[in-house]
Amino acid sequence: MKIAFGSDPNATEFKYSLMEYVKELGYDVYDLGSDDPIYANVAIQCAKAVANKKYDRGILVCGTGIGVSIAANKVKGAYAACIHDVYQAQRAQLSNCANIITMGSQVIGIELAKCMVKEYLSLTFDPNGRSKSKVGRIYAFEDEI
Repeated sequence: MKIAFGSDPNATEFKYSLMEYVKELGYDVYDLGSDDPIYANVAIQCAKAVANKKYDRGILVCGTGIGVSIAANKVKGAYAACIHDVYQAQRAQLSNCANIITMGSQVIGIELAKCMVKEYLSLTFDPNGRSKSKVGRIYAFEDEI
């Protein structure tokens, strides 16, 4: 699985720690940058690449995870979930089919972040499961706008 990473400059070291961990888990890791102080730019770049299937999933980091989530979710086909605990990481995939997760380097510790990323990457959305109609409505609305 190919995983794209991006962050704002303040979260660079946090992102690098996560990237190393994800490599150790056996995934292919791609760094989309962290130099641009306008975090929306890297979030949009990552979201476009994931939505276009260049990468299987994306992980974005800023101070809170909120800004990159908002920016990524403006891209059609990008479904970013801002997560803060392991349960949210699980549900981001199992209940919401999120192809991107976001998190805040200033609000969670790196060890928790590693646990969340491991859970998120280990799970796959069941397209015939109980969340099918809920996720389907999100996709349908996206086609309406």
